[in-house]
Amino acid sequence: MPGEWLNRWREGRIGFHRPQVHPALIQHWPLLGARPGTKVLVPLCGKSLDMRWLAQHDHPVLGIELAEEAIEQFVAEGAGEISRYRQEPFAICRQGSVELWCGDFFHFHIEQAAEIDAFYDRGALIALPPATRQRYAFHLAQLIPPGARGLLISLMRAPGDEGGPPFSVCADEVRELFEPNFLVTHLEDGEPEEGSGFRESVWAMVRRGPIV
Repeated sequence: MPGEWLNRWREGRIGFHRPQVHPALIQHWPLLGARPGTKVLVPLCGKSLDMRWLAQHDHPVLGIELAEEAIEQFVAEGAGEISRYRQEPFAICRQGSVELWCGDFFHFHIEQAAEIDAFYDRGALIALPPATRQRYAFHLAQLIPPGARGLLISLMRAPGDEGGPPFSVCADEVRELFEPNFLVTHLEDGEPEEGSGFRESVWAMVRRGPIV
C-alpha cells in the first residue's frame, strides 16, 4: 500500500485530489465548536486545499503525508516563506500556519501531538485497506485528547465496484471503528458523484474519555 501511494504521486495519478475546498468542510466545520487557535491534525493530507481553508479560519494545521511530492507541490502552489526542520523520523516543512510532516502516520506519537485538539479526515480512512482501518482509528484516538472534535468524510462506491483507493467504508463500519473512543454523529450523505458513482458521508466526532 505505501509503495502504491508513492507511485501515484510520482506518476501524477492523483485523481482523488480536489482542486477546491471541500464543501462539507465549509458547511460543517463552523458547527463543530472548535475554538479559534485550535490546532488541527490532518492525517494522510496530500496537498489538500482544505488545510489552507482551516489555516485561514484561525486554525494552525499539522498535516501528515507519506509522499514528499505532495508536500513539495503544496508549498510550491502556496505563498509565503518556507521553513524546514526535522523531528525524527519526520522531515517537516512549514508555510504560514501549516506544518507538513513527511512520513508514516503510524510513526507519529502522542509526544508530538501535544498541542493538537481537533482533527479533519477527508482522505485518510478511505485511503486505507480494511486490514489497516482498525489500527488507524485506534491510533487517531491515541493522538488527540478527550473532548477534541473532528470531521470525517467517508465514501461509498457504486454497487459492484470494489476498487480502491479510495475504498468504500460503509456507515456501519465507521461506527464500529470509531464509537469505542468517539461520540459519532452522522451529519449528511452527499449525492452520488457524476461519472464515478461515489457517494460521500459526513460525520462529526468528539473524543470520549479513557481510550479503549
